[in-house]
Amino acid sequence: MKSVAEICSDLIRFDTTNPGSGERPAAEYVAVLLAEAGLEPEVFESAPRRTTVVARMEGDSPDALLIHGHLDVVPADPAEWRTHPFSGEIADGCVHGRGAVDMKGSCAMTLATVLGMRARGERPRRDIVLAFLADEEATGDYGSRHAVTEHRELFDGVTQAISESGGFSVGSGEHRVYPVAVGERGTAWMKLTAHGVAGHGSRPAVDNPVATLVQALSRVASHQWPVRLTPSVAALIQALSEITGQPVDLDRLDEEAARLGALGLLFKGQIRNSANPTMLDAGYKVNVVPSTAEAHVDGRYLPGLQEEFLATIDELLGPKITREFVNLEDAPAAPFPSPFFDELAGALVAEDPLARPVPYVMSGGTDAKSFARLGIEGYGFAPLMLRPDLDYFGMFHGKDERVPVEGLEFGTRVLTRLLTGTL
Repeated sequence: MKSVAEICSDLIRFDTTNPGSGERPAAEYVAVLLAEAGLEPEVFESAPRRTTVVARMEGDSPDALLIHGHLDVVPADPAEWRTHPFSGEIADGCVHGRGAVDMKGSCAMTLATVLGMRARGERPRRDIVLAFLADEEATGDYGSRHAVTEHRELFDGVTQAISESGGFSVGSGEHRVYPVAVGERGTAWMKLTAHGVAGHGSRPAVDNPVATLVQALSRVASHQWPVRLTPSVAALIQALSEITGQPVDLDRLDEEAARLGALGLLFKGQIRNSANPTMLDAGYKVNVVPSTAEAHVDGRYLPGLQEEFLATIDELLGPKITREFVNLEDAPAAPFPSPFFDELAGALVAEDPLARPVPYVMSGGTDAKSFARLGIEGYGFAPLMLRPDLDYFGMFHGKDERVPVEGLEFGTRVLTRLLTGTL
């Protein structure tokens, strides 16, 4: 049986860059492993080569747990990496390559856990649905959205789900903090358009849409969004105060995030909404004032704050800018505290007695948004024990992405404990 590091390396060697040629080869690899373990994977496509794999492992209860991960990755320029981003090289105790962190390493842990359980004849406490998805690094239209609309029956009985961006260790003195995601910020990707009067660039402009748009974008970019503490983030901050033995000043959260270093990153981007201009498009000739100008903005908002976020955006844009959504996704939140959170925490502590699990809200988004439409409660839980000096956050979509082999092996043991109930 392949090791978790070998599976991770194999997955990385499939170039599943999104946009690109699709996830088909990686999906076929996953399907073969699952079939060899005696499962019956279903492979389907939403478009040519945009491929997803789903399988169910029967357990002692039909109340099912979904473990989902995505097979696509963001682009990587080989010239910027120390090793080729699709080499899957195993060196210096790590698996190197695009997707090692986001999130082929997590997919490898899921596969290694299932294959190991099947080889040992172990049965999970509840049905396990495994989903290896396309297109998470875009909107999910070709992946999770397609799966929940066109193949909804594959998720019958699923009540909870686990996936990326949680369960990893953050070093803190004698304790290791493990943030377990209980929610994520919503997504509002917006296309903005300013209309004006076309004219010669040498003449005084009657109504220059480029100027109008730039002024509006400046207001958006410079806006100081107020702090909004959701219950889960407040619980995280309280837990960090107890773990570090130093109260966190709620009136100075930006300064406190800087003081806490890696621990501060757990709430720095999760205490307020945000909106960042990311793309601009206007004109076709230097001496022509165009009639329109366009821009894109990446907006994110905390659970329960969509209405407040959009009202603020409209006020900042002003009446001369129209907006339309490229992608609008709600901000899902899973129950906390909850018995299932306690199970996740228990699996971590059983494998690492120094573990201090804490609730966490992701600043970005995942496929959990799609599964929330089916009423599935999503938690970020892809367990990894990491060295304190490893910049885990910086490797998401960054260069020289890598994951420690020992971390992957640790995660496989934690997942096995969770699925079998050996806490």
